[in-house]
Amino acid sequence: ISDQKPLGCWSVKHGQILTCPVVCNFDTHEYIAVHDDKVLRIWKDEDINLDKAFKATLSADVYRIHSLPLGGPVVLFRGGGVRTLDALLEAPQQEIENVISAEVIRWSGAFMEGEQPVLIFTTAKDGDFFVYVQKPKLSSLHKYKLEQQESAKPLCFTAHITNQTVILLCLYSNHSVYQVLIPLQQDTEEEEGEEAEILSKSLLLKLSVSGAVLKGTSLVVLDKDHVAVLGSLAAPGKERRECLTIWNTKFQTLQTSKELPLGTSGQLWCYEEKFFLIHGKLLTVIMYKCETSSLAAAVGKLKDRQTPDVSSFVNWNTLEDEELVVSFQSQEPVALKAESRINLRSRRSTVAGEQPETLSVGQLLINLKDAPTYVLETELRKLMAKAPTPDLQATIGCVVTALTDRCKKNPKYYPQNFLQEIVETRDLSYSLCPDLMALALEKKDMHLLQICLERFPDIPEEITYACLKAFLSMSEDHLKSVDVNLDSAICYVDVEFNNTEVKTEILENGFSAEMDQDMCGTKAPRASRSIDESCPVGLQKAALLNAVLHSAYTETFLLPHLKNLPARQAILFLRYLYYLYVKCSEKVNTTLPGIRSPTINQIMDWMCLLLDAQFTVMVMLPEAKELLSNLHKFVRAQVRFYSELNKIEGSLRELQRLNLLRESQTYSIEVLEII
Repeated sequence: ISDQKPLGCWSVKHGQILTCPVVCNFDTHEYIAVHDDKVLRIWKDEDINLDKAFKATLSADVYRIHSLPLGGPVVLFRGGGVRTLDALLEAPQQEIENVISAEVIRWSGAFMEGEQPVLIFTTAKDGDFFVYVQKPKLSSLHKYKLEQQESAKPLCFTAHITNQTVILLCLYSNHSVYQVLIPLQQDTEEEEGEEAEILSKSLLLKLSVSGAVLKGTSLVVLDKDHVAVLGSLAAPGKERRECLTIWNTKFQTLQTSKELPLGTSGQLWCYEEKFFLIHGKLLTVIMYKCETSSLAAAVGKLKDRQTPDVSSFVNWNTLEDEELVVSFQSQEPVALKAESRINLRSRRSTVAGEQPETLSVGQLLINLKDAPTYVLETELRKLMAKAPTPDLQATIGCVVTALTDRCKKNPKYYPQNFLQEIVETRDLSYSLCPDLMALALEKKDMHLLQICLERFPDIPEEITYACLKAFLSMSEDHLKSVDVNLDSAICYVDVEFNNTEVKTEILENGFSAEMDQDMCGTKAPRASRSIDESCPVGLQKAALLNAVLHSAYTETFLLPHLKNLPARQAILFLRYLYYLYVKCSEKVNTTLPGIRSPTINQIMDWMCLLLDAQFTVMVMLPEAKELLSNLHKFVRAQVRFYSELNKIEGSLRELQRLNLLRESQTYSIEVLEII
């Protein structure tokens, strides 16, 4: 999420439907999914085709799979039956009992109590609500009935376990949160037909502030004293607005809240001190840190929710679309990690009478907003030099963003050397300064783009493609005047002197350009050869293209962009890739000399990707015919050569074994006949 990079994508066949959320098995690092209610699929990151992944057809419909870090996955069936995944895989077609009768499951959750997994789920039938507590490894099942309330119905549930007691929280339609305590019993399964025990509930929290009522849709527990509620705030005479709120249940106060103007899906998830929610069309991640609950803090925040202290509980960094304002506080260690799509942002608020030496990073940047260029750069250098180590990366990201913002407002301003210095000497990423590469493209700063491509691990495929297109479209004459790092290309790119081509080194990898295309590959290759043409691009352009080859990408998301590459640029790029491929094949270790030179795998991957994207265009263009033909012959000759090597692999291994058995001090001459 922090790098905005898709790591994997899997699809079921047309007509199949994923019928419950996919989970990860923490023990085996596998994904578990169910499609069409009964078909179980298990696969790993390296698996590409979901259809070829492990498959098991179960005997009953699955409602939900829960994965516990120490307890393994637990499967809940629509009939209320529960099995651990291990027990289910031993006999996928085993009969699953129906625990509930004509009831519909409304919510479920899994927890660990000691070493035992505990699964809790609620059901509804004819206006009544029931709670089931199961320990699948102990075959323990207990059924309870929630106390009825005629004026309101439960909308959603959440739970946690404390001191062998299940604390079930219920969000009701009367805008209140109720608490139900369920002791974890140690006895075995209840007798069939036994009357369900009725659970009484107590009012935990009323969701109203200053006459406004929060109509909640989702509820999560943060700790023993705090809950988060997602919903819409309705005030008399005002338009309803969606917001995320955090409440102190101990003192019945609203801790903090944030409006969500783009709307939500009504769902809220919480994991490892981070909120996950859909805001508009984006998945938004918001970090929080629970404070020790105290009456003074709770009342203080209720009186004035706009104080800077709010940001010490929650960082609303992904929700701010205003001008960059960052406020780093010493009590926020987790808030300084770059885990959001944009730079860390918080509320535009400062403390009255704050001394200049204690100014936050955000306030300092605001003060420097209209400062002269020299003053701005001097102060920013000081800021980077004295930033605390935990905050350093985020601080530098803010500095770069401040510089790019000034460049946007003042087109004549562009601190090229300063930006290059920051990117070269600091550990940055694209997500920390998302506007930097777009600015470099606009200014045609090829050197800065080269550095970013080589150093940023999280560049979006759209930006990678834009850089590739810019490099290919740039004229060689213009690039000769551009200062770029040539270390990745200068050691192997052939350049012409007085129209005389430089001869390549002795051939070591089995290819001869003069091999007949129909030869079977048994003829000994010639000792040397000359390339028909030198590198199709100049030294500067080759170095820039090498930076693109080093950039990380996901094939699925890069392919659509490559299809838009103009035909002549695509042919030029393919010619360069072919040139690199031939160069790599001249060496036994298929490694190009130089610093950060492309690897054979990078060259092959990009060549395949480009051919996939542009194959139809390549076939139709006459100027690409000879290139494709040469590429085909070269690959076929190499395949045949390696095929011949495979035939004598056994003999070579035997020779190696004999060498190991032979005494090193003994001199001998042996003749081995390879048949």
